[in-house]
Amino acid sequence: MRFSKHTLAVLITAVAAAVATPAFAHSEDAHGKKAGPVVKEQKDWGIAGEAKDAKRTVEVRMLDTMRFTPEKLEVKQGETIRFVVKNAGAVMHEFVIGTKKENDAHAEMMMKHPGMEHDEPYMAHVAPGKTGEIVWTFNRPGDFDFACLIAGHYQAGMVGSILVAGTSSAASQPPVQKQAAHKH
Repeated sequence: MRFSKHTLAVLITAVAAAVATPAFAHSEDAHGKKAGPVVKEQKDWGIAGEAKDAKRTVEVRMLDTMRFTPEKLEVKQGETIRFVVKNAGAVMHEFVIGTKKENDAHAEMMMKHPGMEHDEPYMAHVAPGKTGEIVWTFNRPGDFDFACLIAGHYQAGMVGSILVAGTSSAASQPPVQKQAAHKH
């Protein structure tokens, strides 16, 4: 079987693209967490936590109105939270914790590659009517986001905020009393 140079070039390009293209997992099919230990990688917004260390569970509902309930969360620096993420909608949603910058970049990538597969400990991809879970330790103070980065959802406003209140030794010190200036 003989191929023209053009046909051969097209065939090679197609094979290369197929090999380089990410696997499709952001379809309507759910994918679970991989078996084995969670890789603990320090991020600007914290690190994967251990369920035994979670003193608080926060339930977050994902809705087809492209909103989360609640939309705002407050945690203390050092706190480990067990998030129970419920998809109350009829379409796939996800809960991804990150900085606004990270989520903006990831959302842009998801628009270009809507089937992109990823499995990070700060992400829960949840099918309609199902529940996912994330255990996360917020070991850095700051303002962070959680979002659904499925193509179109983030752009429709499916974003919430997490305020991590820092701990400082200055906060535990009594306030300094100002002395009134004496006028002579």
